[in-house]
Amino acid sequence: MSIRSHIAVVRFGYGLRLGEPPPSDPVAWLEEQLVRPAAAPEGASTSEAIAAREETIARRRAAQRQAREQPPGIAPPAPEGRSPLARLAREEGLAWAQWRLATSQPFRERLVDFWMNHFTVSRRAGAVGALPPTLEREAIRPHLTGRFADMLVAATRHPAMLIYLDNHSSIGPNSRLGQRRNRGLNENLAREVLELHTLSPAGGYTQGDVQEFAKVLTGWSVNMDNPPYGFIWRPEMHEPGPKTLLGRRFPEGPESQEQVLRFLATHPATWRHLAVKLARHFVDDDPPPEAVRALEAALRRTEGDLGATYRVLIALPQAWDPPLSKLRSPQDFVLALLRATGERRPNAAVTGLAALGQPLWTAPQPNGWADTGRAWAAPEAIMRRVEWAYTQAGRMEQTDMAEVVEAALGPFARAETVAALRGAGSPREALTLLFGSPEFMRR
Repeated sequence: MSIRSHIAVVRFGYGLRLGEPPPSDPVAWLEEQLVRPAAAPEGASTSEAIAAREETIARRRAAQRQAREQPPGIAPPAPEGRSPLARLAREEGLAWAQWRLATSQPFRERLVDFWMNHFTVSRRAGAVGALPPTLEREAIRPHLTGRFADMLVAATRHPAMLIYLDNHSSIGPNSRLGQRRNRGLNENLAREVLELHTLSPAGGYTQGDVQEFAKVLTGWSVNMDNPPYGFIWRPEMHEPGPKTLLGRRFPEGPESQEQVLRFLATHPATWRHLAVKLARHFVDDDPPPEAVRALEAALRRTEGDLGATYRVLIALPQAWDPPLSKLRSPQDFVLALLRATGERRPNAAVTGLAALGQPLWTAPQPNGWADTGRAWAAPEAIMRRVEWAYTQAGRMEQTDMAEVVEAALGPFARAETVAALRGAGSPREALTLLFGSPEFMRR
């Protein structure tokens, strides 16, 4: 395997699957994934996920009401089995893992996961439930190689985002509903779109811009009362009158939200912010200025054409040299290990992510999971990786060690690592040493 072939599969993907040959032309292999996507994984629709969420909430309310009405000293009956929402979330998680363990297009999947982290919706906010994978299918995948503005609009108005950042209940103070209720604006979605999804703090927006944007976004809500569930425009919640954001005036009404989002999506500060994030993820924790400038220029020149920008990314010299410059996140580590050993059981991936501190769809904050090695390099965290690798190795002692080493490390296997593997006391110990090696920990 050539050095560039291995860089392609570990830096731009999730590593080789056991027995899979490396790409003979790594750049062509990457470009092919941009133009000929495999069929997207199937799963629950947004309406099904919201329906499951609603059923779960209804059952909780009924159980709480029953507990209040229960005579003293008598325990209420235990709920029957796992909730529909919990079952759906588990099924979605297993489907997520199975797709990534088996995919022949790991670059495309890494791009999906990059944008899912950029547009984080987390199950730590209990109301989100099983909605994150519907955001992936309905807002990220359809626009993966299209224009960033289209992805931004789709992600921002998706029920998962509206619920996660509380915009579904944001009411304009002077709206018809706002004048009848003692409730008002929620600025969460407006603030995170400006800070995380588009301009970044370097874009120079003010608290006044956040408030004006929050007024623009009123009316974008979610129908959770009856089918069809999902996005809904509620004019009675929309703040009347024009709004001014970053010096530009926007009219009231249902078209203003998309107008503002497309304005933000094509702002020069947004190009810079996205370029830095792409370079940090695919090149180095401290992005080389030359790489950032090239990606920023591609976004500006193409008006946010993501497919064209990815092609510039894979042509960057800095993306190929030096190799193994980034510490793998727990997600990277788990998927790479399981792919290299031929493991196809999706539950192994889901439980592995939880064990190593990056459980699926549960980022602690709207800024998503950290994308630098410093966040994952604590000694305790590294030891948990080794312990988890030892557990997995106990199930794989019949695996052909030479094939696993080739899939996992290829030409990056150091002489010290090879010597340690040969001197190991058992196949399990050898596999643990392999996956605990410095070269496997990095991509």
